[in-house]
Amino acid sequence: MRALAVLAVLVASGMGVAAADDGVIIDVTGAKRGKYPIAVPVAVGSDAAVAREIAEIQSFDLGVAGYFKILDPKSFLADLEGEKLGLEPQKWKDVGAYGVIKYRVVTSGGNLELEARLYEVSKGTTAVLTKTYTGTKADLRKLTHAWCNEVVKYYTGEAGFFGSKIAFVAKKKGASTVMAADFDGANPYAISRNTSTNMLPAWSPGGGQIAYTSYMRNNPDLYVSGGGGGRPKKLAGYKGMNTGASWSPDGSKLAVTLSKDGNPEIYVISASDGAIVTRITSNKAIDTSPAWSPDGGQIAFVSDREGSPQIFVASAGGGAARRVSFNGSYNTTPTWSPAKGASVIAYTTRDGGRYDIVTLDVATKKMTRITQGEGTNEEPSFSPNGRAIAFASTRSGGSGVYIANADGTGTAVKVYSGSVTGVDWGPAPRP
Repeated sequence: MRALAVLAVLVASGMGVAAADDGVIIDVTGAKRGKYPIAVPVAVGSDAAVAREIAEIQSFDLGVAGYFKILDPKSFLADLEGEKLGLEPQKWKDVGAYGVIKYRVVTSGGNLELEARLYEVSKGTTAVLTKTYTGTKADLRKLTHAWCNEVVKYYTGEAGFFGSKIAFVAKKKGASTVMAADFDGANPYAISRNTSTNMLPAWSPGGGQIAYTSYMRNNPDLYVSGGGGGRPKKLAGYKGMNTGASWSPDGSKLAVTLSKDGNPEIYVISASDGAIVTRITSNKAIDTSPAWSPDGGQIAFVSDREGSPQIFVASAGGGAARRVSFNGSYNTTPTWSPAKGASVIAYTTRDGGRYDIVTLDVATKKMTRITQGEGTNEEPSFSPNGRAIAFASTRSGGSGVYIANADGTGTAVKVYSGSVTGVDWGPAPRP
């Protein structure tokens, strides 16, 4: 069996192990999953600056994946010059590594070639995964993310989220601009180009479009732009609010908040022309912040119909809504986990004087804290595989966009600095 060689060390660390027949080593469902120690030494015999950047990207990616413990390079005992792309297993066993990544990068003019290998130390000198990538120097981050996605998939059977993008609103000097950036904060760019108030960006399922609300024509209208920016198209300009867009899984519709009849209610509109398809709520209370479930069958939203803002869930076809949040007196901004088989909602809660992020398993009622006691934390959004959550925070480490493990373990990592709101994590990168 494929995983028998590492069974003993994984069990000793509390790390779950799946059946070897499917090629999976790390059991991502393990309730007490430990972290897999992996070494990422800087490549030798390569452009030094490029090699260091690749090592930094790999260490960051695998570090935020939630499965790995990145070993300190200062502890390495191996002769890297002598090993080159190979491996002397005992030297890596001696520092506690279960996995080792080796790579070589060759640059020529504006082009580069990246050859990467993954070793399981217990399996000896033969790499268990080898990939070669070619592109321009501008593709360095993209190619490295692609390799790290392969590493995650090798160990877990799931696709990684490296190379995906995050949208958010950056607030500076009175302006609020819809921005997008790589999931790790690299390569930020503006989506909205006007100087009015812009808010609540939402990626389409394929990542080709972003919906957001803007006051550019003095009313909170709903616009759609390309995922790379460009001229926006006004999709919904009903009287009053046109806010909080959430795309249906097939991209044909959006759930939105409209107040065209005087009271904020949840509607479903067409993604092609903004025409109303279905009215979801009809209540004298304020209903807002819709979030479409990954299976397309439900819409979560916020309502104060029972006295304070709480999370409710209704059928995407309309009908009676049921309350699902019961902690604290103020719960807002729901978002569904896209993890296969999950029925989990993350939301902003205020139950101890501060705003924090929690997740709720709608089926089991289990609540997990993602943040606590670290400033103000709001507006969560799941990674494409549901294993991480991005959110806006004002903690002591500085305001910005942070990423945390969706199971509540580990420490959140800041990926973008600045005053931000309206975080939305886009779909998985295309292969």
